[in-house]
Amino acid sequence: MKLLYQLNAAFATLIIVIMSITAFFIYSLLMDMLIQDEQRQLEGRADLLVDIINDQDPERSPELSQLLQDRNYPILLFDRENDEILFRTMPAVVAYAWVERYEEELIDQEVWETMGEKYVAYDFPVSKDGSQVLVMATPLNDLQAVQSVFASRMIVVFLIGLFLAIVVSYVLTWRLVTPLTKLKEEVKKIEKRQFSDVKKVHASGEIGEVEQSLRHMAAELSRYIHSQKQFFQNASHELKTPLMSIQGYAEGIRDGVFEGEAAEKGLNVMVSETERLKKIVNEMILLAKLDSSEDVYNPEGTEISEVISQARDRLYPLAKEKGIELRTEDIHSYYTFVDRERVLQAMINILSNAVRHAESSVTMTTEKEQDLYRVKVLDDGPGIPEELLPQLFERFIKGKEGETGLGLAISRAIVERSGGEIHAYNRKGTPGAVFEIVFREKE
Repeated sequence: MKLLYQLNAAFATLIIVIMSITAFFIYSLLMDMLIQDEQRQLEGRADLLVDIINDQDPERSPELSQLLQDRNYPILLFDRENDEILFRTMPAVVAYAWVERYEEELIDQEVWETMGEKYVAYDFPVSKDGSQVLVMATPLNDLQAVQSVFASRMIVVFLIGLFLAIVVSYVLTWRLVTPLTKLKEEVKKIEKRQFSDVKKVHASGEIGEVEQSLRHMAAELSRYIHSQKQFFQNASHELKTPLMSIQGYAEGIRDGVFEGEAAEKGLNVMVSETERLKKIVNEMILLAKLDSSEDVYNPEGTEISEVISQARDRLYPLAKEKGIELRTEDIHSYYTFVDRERVLQAMINILSNAVRHAESSVTMTTEKEQDLYRVKVLDDGPGIPEELLPQLFERFIKGKEGETGLGLAISRAIVERSGGEIHAYNRKGTPGAVFEIVFREKE
């Protein structure tokens, strides 16, 4: 069953239940209200009757006669001490029954019942000693007829209200469900990997937020799948090149093509390429573990300024060999909870990359803000090519003099695993590149 029909059915059921309960209580209370209203009218007619009798005015005799002959208002006057009927305009059977039952059952009752018929009655004493009682009554059938008319009209109103409520419900739920139906179609496109075909769905509220998240997810999946394809292509290329070298020299030595010094050289190349393959595979395994495994990352209390000093000391021989000056400026203390060895590895990767591309110097500096700690590595080299910047931290993306193309990807994975961010950009106004690592305080 479609969601549209489910919502309409649920709303209609709720309306029916609420209106039924309301109608039941109104119908029940209506009779009580009619009885109370009728008693007030009987009281008014009784007061009028008493006034006419007390006035003894001949001009009001027709009014008295009309009042006494009105069959809709039966009248009974009796002596309660002698059980004697003094005057009546109702059937004798009913009158005598009321007189007999008055003291025990009927006194102070709103509805009097006799021989299966019910009356709304109003009684009050007309003599000073209270022995003579006047009773004015109205058949309950008249009030029940009014109640029935009201009930029939209430049913009509109920049906009209139900119809309008269902129409309004259908319109509102249609506006609610339509974006969901369109979202379902867009999800199917994502399921079929048709990411470029995903369109914006106009919606508001939580559905609008879901729609926005869905489009972001589609873009992220598209980017991820593209990067994975690129990764496999680059990985196959990086692995195939040394394997071809190893295979070529191995076959040459086996077939006697390389002998003596040539064979020795081939063996050295095979060992070198094997080491390169081993390094690539180990770095690929590390990247995979950083993405999925918890065991490879072991956080502990770490002073980041000490890690920076260690990374500088590790790269000092390489920098001296290339004639690059390693400088540190404004290194602030910062204590956080990260994996010390992994962060050191990330720093070494970034610093070695800067040393390879620098002309004469590499500078490490820090900036400490409220809940941020920035580490910047600046070199005075030619800078990063603009076309390389967007994908610099992707796997197997190598710049000039790059080795495996995995160092910066590993650095990014470690920094993000540490809850930080890493960025790269070119310096303004002067040659060189800047690598910036941002650590955030963990709550």
